Amino acid sequence: MTEQSPEGLILLSHGSGGVSSHALVERLVGHISNRTLSRLDDSAVLEANGRIAFTTDGYTVDPLFFPGGDIGRLAVCGTVNDLAMVGAQPIALSLAFIVEEGTQAKVLDDVMSSIRDTCMLAGVDVVTGDTKVVNRGKADRLFVTTAGIGMIPDRVDISGHNARPGDVVIVSGPIGDHGVAIMGAREGLSFTSAIKSDCAPLNSLVARMLAAAPRAVRALRDPTRGGLATALNELAGQSALEIAVDEAAVPVRGDVRSACEMLGLDPYYVANEGKLVAIVDPAFSNTVLDAMHGHPLGREAAIVGEAMKGMPGRVVVRTRMGPSRLLVMLTGELLPRIC
Repeated sequence: MTEQSPEGLILLSHGSGGVSSHALVERLVGHISNRTLSRLDDSAVLEANGRIAFTTDGYTVDPLFFPGGDIGRLAVCGTVNDLAMVGAQPIALSLAFIVEEGTQAKVLDDVMSSIRDTCMLAGVDVVTGDTKVVNRGKADRLFVTTAGIGMIPDRVDISGHNARPGDVVIVSGPIGDHGVAIMGAREGLSFTSAIKSDCAPLNSLVARMLAAAPRAVRALRDPTRGGLATALNELAGQSALEIAVDEAAVPVRGDVRSACEMLGLDPYYVANEGKLVAIVDPAFSNTVLDAMHGHPLGREAAIVGEAMKGMPGRVVVRTRMGPSRLLVMLTGELLPRIC
């Protein structure tokens, strides 16, 4: 159930990516709903001399700089990855800053340098933008808003609505790195190993997957807020199928697993910023998996489960001990200000 807030106030849990977030999105979308927006995929797909994907996002991460990334890298990767989740290759990004009075100019210089480097890595340019400055205490140093446009190749049809019974579920690599890295940086925690965010642009990995089998990839999702659990629940709900996952097959780094156990976290709900979930035609699953293994961001990709008729919208995990357990969408707030 959606968390009830006193006097209808917005709570931090409304930004968690879980049940409360989805309820808030549905409420807001109800005011401006249209056929394109109501599909609720990671990017809108438009027709204009070819198919165009369009997406927008905002970033409020705390701290601004963290092991493996910063708010600038995060903004570029998050926008590029939303485009990639419908099979689009990015064409251009927009960038808007809301800066708090008193923020050091070097902070902006460092963020912009990171944006430049990440754009070069993703093969995309920022082509327009805006900057506003607000009073002290009104923006927590820096908020970033982006939008992105990309082109979808012919023969590619990717949507959360496209999964079919028997399709294979693939995860591109170990989960939970980003969320644990942010928590460690924010709380000043010291782990036995250096845990870094997985923040990375996924468009070249997706392009490699589509080059290997363009019609085999049915659905893609990047498991950011709410983690793998929420992404799988979204896909199961959109396609009205049940998804079953084998716990032993889901990759989690040993140090991340240990940190989650210490902090009382479930890795399935911890955010990622450089991983994807793919729903793939089983006849081409090994072809797609081989293609992923040949890319630096997919070397640890694994088949973790399958879609089935079952109960529409349900996700279950087959545990190492044998019995299955429900994997529900995130409720409440796990870690605010993570992206």
